[in-house]
Amino acid sequence: MGYLDNSIVTVDAILTKKGRELLARGDGSFTITQFALSDDEIDYTLYNPTHNLGSQFYGQAIENLPLLEAFPDETQIMKYKLTTLPRGTAKLPILDLGYTSVRLKQGASLAITPQTLNYLGSSQTFEAGGYVATIADARVLQTYNGVGVNTPEAERLNSTTTLGTNVSKTVIGTSINLTGTTVNTLFAGQNTIQTTLTVIGRDSGARVTIPVTIVKTNN
Repeated sequence: MGYLDNSIVTVDAILTKKGRELLARGDGSFTITQFALSDDEIDYTLYNPTHNLGSQFYGQAIENLPLLEAFPDETQIMKYKLTTLPRGTAKLPILDLGYTSVRLKQGASLAITPQTLNYLGSSQTFEAGGYVATIADARVLQTYNGVGVNTPEAERLNSTTTLGTNVSKTVIGTSINLTGTTVNTLFAGQNTIQTTLTVIGRDSGARVTIPVTIVKTNN
C-alpha cells in the first residue's frame, strides 16, 4: 500500500475480494457489474472561501491531500461511499440499530434489526437490499449470521465459517443474529472480551459502528 501521485489525475481501480475469487475460477463467471466511489481521505473542513488568492484557491488544501492507493480490505477503505439521493434531500440517511453498544453474557443471543432513518420516507425504515454487518473478531461469537436476504452473495457470506484466528466475519441480512461465545480460554483471565460491530446499509451507504462486549459467566 502506498500513496498516489496527486500532481496528476489518476484512476486507480481494483477488484473486490469477491471479484478476485470469480476471476480465479476461470470459468467465465467473472463479469464486472458494479463499482463504488468514496471520499475517505477528504476533509471538507479545509475548504477555504476566504483564501486571499481568490476562488481558484478555495479548495487548494483539499486538492493537496494525500490519497492512498486502492486496496481490497473493506474494513479499512471505502468507508464513506458516495451515494445518490433525491434532489432537495436535506438530511443524510443514518442507521439506528436500537443499541449504542451490545453486552452479551456467554451463550446469550441477540437479534439486531437495523433501521435506516431519513431514507425512503417515514413509512419505510428498512432497505430492500439489506445490510452488511461485520464483526471485527469472529471468535467472540458462537454463532453469527444474517437473515432476510436470499441472494447468492448473502448465502455465501452467511455460511462462511472461521476457525481459531482473530479475523473478521461479514454477513448480509435485514436482521443480524449474534450469540456470545462459550469458549473460556478466549478471556485469558479477564471477565470480558471486546470487539466492534460495523453495519452498512447496502442501498443508502449509511454506516455505524458499535462496541460489542461478551461477559464471562462460565468457570
